[in-house]
Amino acid sequence: MRPPRQRPGPGQESVWDYPRPPRLEPFDGHIEVILNGRTIAETRRAMRVLETSHPPVYYVPRDDVVADCLVPVAGESWCEWKGAATSYDVLVGERRVERGAWSYERPTVGFEPIRGHVAFYAGPMDACLVNGERVRPQPGGFYGGWITDSVRGPFKGEPGTRFW
Repeated sequence: MRPPRQRPGPGQESVWDYPRPPRLEPFDGHIEVILNGRTIAETRRAMRVLETSHPPVYYVPRDDVVADCLVPVAGESWCEWKGAATSYDVLVGERRVERGAWSYERPTVGFEPIRGHVAFYAGPMDACLVNGERVRPQPGGFYGGWITDSVRGPFKGEPGTRFW
């Protein structure tokens, strides 16, 4: 049984108000990803996916990601909504984050706008920021949502949330 929905305050969103299937929308706020002391992604042209019980996942246009930091890796994962995901190791200098980023090169109908965009797991990066605020990773290590003070849970990924 899931805990009760946390009531959003002014300027906040509840992940329990996000739809299922998820909604894809443009985000013109400032997104930054930093690894090994280097800004590897920065944009004001992101897309975000909003899905019930999940914090937003931000997709950065590949043109706004340092080209040589993404190393494609074998194998795919599957999302029932977006299709087959390509995974990347993120490499900056001698630091490598295995499967630290992903993209949908052939997204399903309705998610075509994220083709050519990359999402990053926040946990293993030095920092991921939304409008200057350092994000917290979605719990559990499987999902890639970014938690900021503007989103309220509870969030899928925490212990006991598998069947939400």
